Amino acid sequence: MLYRPFENRLNTELNKHQLHRAQWTILYYLFHQGSATNVEISQYQGVEKPTVTRTMTSLENLGYVEHQPSKDKREKRMQLTKLGQKVYQEVRVTIDQYEEEVLTGISEEEQLETIRILQEIRQNIMK
Repeated sequence: MLYRPFENRLNTELNKHQLHRAQWTILYYLFHQGSATNVEISQYQGVEKPTVTRTMTSLENLGYVEHQPSKDKREKRMQLTKLGQKVYQEVRVTIDQYEEEVLTGISEEEQLETIRILQEIRQNIMK
């Protein structure tokens, strides 16, 4: 009951930046992790590697991500470009406003308790 409306509105907000949720998730991950392989991102997102590969290719075509030089030629690590970092910062403002709007009327204490409960539910699912 919550997921679809949230996802639809999130994509509307991201569309203002010509992005969709899967792309945003990768930008977010790379911004906070520095670099990653497609396998690492697929595990983070809980999706198949080919899905991440397609999304990563689209981000690369937009100039938002690039290959990170590596000593191991078999390992293909990706990182944000300067443009990708700039886009992340711009989109972050939109996302922050959206999150603030959907959390209106919910205290910080309630938000933290909800996060704790959802993390516990996730752990139970992953057992």
